Amino acid sequence: MNSSRQALLDRIAADTALTALLAEARARDAQLATPDPSHDAAHLLRVALWTLKLGDGAVDPRAAVAAALLHDAVHVPKDSPDRARASEWAADFAARRLAELGFAPEAIATIAAAVRDHSFSRGAVPQDELGRALQDADRLEALGTIGLLRCISTGVRMNGQWFHGDDPWGESRPLDDTKFAVDHFYTKLLGLGATMRTAAGRAEAERRTAFLRAFLDQLGDELGSPPPETR
Repeated sequence: MNSSRQALLDRIAADTALTALLAEARARDAQLATPDPSHDAAHLLRVALWTLKLGDGAVDPRAAVAAALLHDAVHVPKDSPDRARASEWAADFAARRLAELGFAPEAIATIAAAVRDHSFSRGAVPQDELGRALQDADRLEALGTIGLLRCISTGVRMNGQWFHGDDPWGESRPLDDTKFAVDHFYTKLLGLGATMRTAAGRAEAERRTAFLRAFLDQLGDELGSPPPETR
């Protein structure tokens, strides 16, 4: 086990409230009829690690971990018309649960705001260090190898295909990432780096985006149809 992940687990184990939040996240996973690795407890822990790293001492570690463990507390499917409200509902849940766990009102307000504003669908710009770190940490999960896995698995969950068989790059048709997973690279993933709020987040996003572009190049090589270089 990675030492930084173990340190995070040790931090959580030493805090009764954080232990409860992680246990509740794992219980939500267990209740799903079909596993959702894009939003499971392992995802929450990875986001917690990166929120701590991107906060770089400027955010309270306890608040960072709590925000990460709660940011997907209310999950709405990607293809739902209510998708943009998911983080708002998660923030409301977070505020109630943190109060029950004895968090101070100021901490609750900060954490709930970060949870509310992290969502890409919401389109909000976080106003403080915790919000910026959480938003970047969550968006990094959509890039690199994990981002690739999440993109494909989410497409399958929506009954989509990997790519359009006749026009994989959407050069002669409108892009539709509800039907074709590769379209999601062009509708969202390749542009995420430009939305990062922290310097470390931008650097990591650039590295992970390079991997996604290399994947598309390899896919194009195997299909005999290279991806357009203008995107």
